[in-house]
Amino acid sequence: MQQVTVRVPASTSNLGPGYDCLGVALQLYNSVTLVRDKTPRSSYPRIVSDAEERFFKQTRGRAFPFSYSIVERIPRCRGLGSSATVRLGILLALNQLSGKPLHRLTLFRLCAELEGHPDNAAPASFGGFTVTRSDGFPAVMFRRLPKPSLLGANVQRFAVSPRLYFVLLVPDLEIQTSKARRILPSKISRVAAVENCANACALTAAFASRDYEKMRGAFSDNLHQPFRAKLVRFLPRVIEAAERAGALGAFLSGSGSAIAAVTLEAPNKIATAMARAAAVPAQTIITHADNRGAQVLPVRRRPSGIDH
Repeated sequence: MQQVTVRVPASTSNLGPGYDCLGVALQLYNSVTLVRDKTPRSSYPRIVSDAEERFFKQTRGRAFPFSYSIVERIPRCRGLGSSATVRLGILLALNQLSGKPLHRLTLFRLCAELEGHPDNAAPASFGGFTVTRSDGFPAVMFRRLPKPSLLGANVQRFAVSPRLYFVLLVPDLEIQTSKARRILPSKISRVAAVENCANACALTAAFASRDYEKMRGAFSDNLHQPFRAKLVRFLPRVIEAAERAGALGAFLSGSGSAIAAVTLEAPNKIATAMARAAAVPAQTIITHADNRGAQVLPVRRRPSGIDH
């Protein structure tokens, strides 16, 4: 194989209280194409060269030169997992061109290590709603309701019903994850921590049971959103507008600046309310969860024979 294309979904992470733990893959995609050729490694940007170096270190194989192209549909620096799609796309494509020496679980682990947190790498890798623990990313657990299949103990994955809409407000405002992390406090009160644990558990139970109405009121957060509101000053009023318009809840997507709302009905009404409340240049996107995760796309072969 000399060429491969990988399609990787966007993801919305944290979901309010689930900081660095919860994520959902979305039906919004970047595609990464790799071609074996003689492109010098020195020409790769850091995000590509780091993934390439980590892959060949893990496989202990001989590195080969390649060119790459990326079709970007996911806005950068908006908290929608764009960097994870590139890193994972490079890793999966190199694995495919190398004869698939690494399991998908290992590729997820490598992507999470490159990202520095697993909450985008998990849904991008496996699709659906994911719950992660970041103690070395040793394994993964899949659950396909109603019959679970245990494969490990680090990530739990649940399929998400197409009944659930995700409404995204994507402002014309880029936020670097590193900056959004630096403004967070090193300590919070025990009461605030307990409230976050309760809300994150409630969201997880609602996704696992598909009793999505139980999410209502569980998206509030004390760990990061109150502090990141300094960077996204319209966050509180957009969340309030989404909930008044009928959303189950709304939250800062990742480190922002995108804001996501979750609903079972009236997604257009909610999108309009969010845009009006933000009062800044922004686009709205209405989508559903992606339950497949990253996919290697079939090679399109030219038709043989004579055209008439």
